[in-house]
Amino acid sequence: MSEDDKKNQHPMATLLKKIPQSQIRKNQEIEAKIVSLSKKGVYFDLGSKAYGVLGREELQEISTYLPYLKKGDKIMVKIITPEAKDGNPVVSLKKFFYKGKWEILKQKKEKEEEIEVVCGDYGKGGVFVDFMGIRGVIPKIQLTEEYLNNPNKLAGQKIKVKVLEADEKKNRLVVSQKAAALKISQEELKKRFDKIIEGKKYQAKVLGVSEFGAFCEVDGIEGLIHISELSWEKVTNPSLYLKPNEIVEVMVVEKNPQTLKLNLSLKRLTPDPWEKIEEKYPKDKEIEGEVVRKEKYGYFVRFESGVEGLIHSSKTNKKELKIGEKIKVYIEKINKKNRRISLLLPQKEKPVTYR
Repeated sequence: MSEDDKKNQHPMATLLKKIPQSQIRKNQEIEAKIVSLSKKGVYFDLGSKAYGVLGREELQEISTYLPYLKKGDKIMVKIITPEAKDGNPVVSLKKFFYKGKWEILKQKKEKEEEIEVVCGDYGKGGVFVDFMGIRGVIPKIQLTEEYLNNPNKLAGQKIKVKVLEADEKKNRLVVSQKAAALKISQEELKKRFDKIIEGKKYQAKVLGVSEFGAFCEVDGIEGLIHISELSWEKVTNPSLYLKPNEIVEVMVVEKNPQTLKLNLSLKRLTPDPWEKIEEKYPKDKEIEGEVVRKEKYGYFVRFESGVEGLIHSSKTNKKELKIGEKIKVYIEKINKKNRRISLLLPQKEKPVTYR
């Protein structure tokens, strides 16, 4: 090598050539100190015998993390190749990359800054997304109206979102396309949330209906009417009660300050039919009801919306009843706490229970 070549040689390359071969092993994890850091290369002090070089594939990712790393930092690396063609060990930062991604997500959440994600398929929980290998979701309610009715349009797109939840322990990432698109700040949401009062009535817009209830928006705040809060009667299909874009009056049952979400109710805007149940349906009176369904253990008879009783199969005297049939029954027992009524069919003589 000429004198000029020696002068022009990169100082790090010269340093690396002076390091003797190390005795490190493949797949070994070791704490290393960063001695040089740039988009072109990252070098690590692995001890007194060797310097490690970040592999080419991972080097392509390093620009994302440069603001979070500095010369002199100690970091866990994994040995991929103890001695490559140039004589230097090749190391991996995959563990740090995974941990570092969560740190970035937490910081972005705190600062309310946007991140870019790649959208996948739409499923039960919403639109699935990928952030540098971390799988997350955009809940349907966190989509703008453009995508609310057709979330599959997002598949394959790169979009900007805001981080709503980043929990590394639960491996849970929740983001909002709506918050990024409409430039909604958490501070503004918090102000709106604080103005909402539990127990008060509000106008709500239905954003979507699922098998477990209806997603709504109250003054810009996300809320859920759970299937159990749609009606006093048993509900099996929420879509029969509410439709997307419908405006309904609801009661705010509960506020969750951690998630800034509301639990809402339709049924609590009407009187509870069980409030004076024993007065309305006394034991000594024959009552007419409609047979509404048959189960393995008996027939259910409805007296009014939200009030049903059971004729147990052991008390039907093997009599077949028809769905929709109007029948006369007696109240055997009322359990107001559990909202259960036991019924008896009329006999030629009044049952012994009632004598």
